[in-house]
Amino acid sequence: MGATQPRVIVFTTPTCTYCNAVKRYLKRHRIRFKDVDVSRDSRAARDIVRRTGQMGVPVIDIGGKIIIGFDRPKIDKLLGLRR
Repeated sequence: MGATQPRVIVFTTPTCTYCNAVKRYLKRHRIRFKDVDVSRDSRAARDIVRRTGQMGVPVIDIGGKIIIGFDRPKIDKLLGLRR
């Protein structure tokens, strides 16, 4: 990965297994990210519904590109990670 990492925001809930897996995956690859708990932030919850048309989490915003769910190949591609 290059010197500058795109902005990464992960929209999650505390009880979501896939959300926790995404966060572990990003930490393992030393990716900095902002974790937004949509169960506590109703404005963020409305925002992801508006942007994605659905209410499921995790939703990952990488440099303005939205990934719904823990889609490892898409995450790797957008962050330039190698398997």
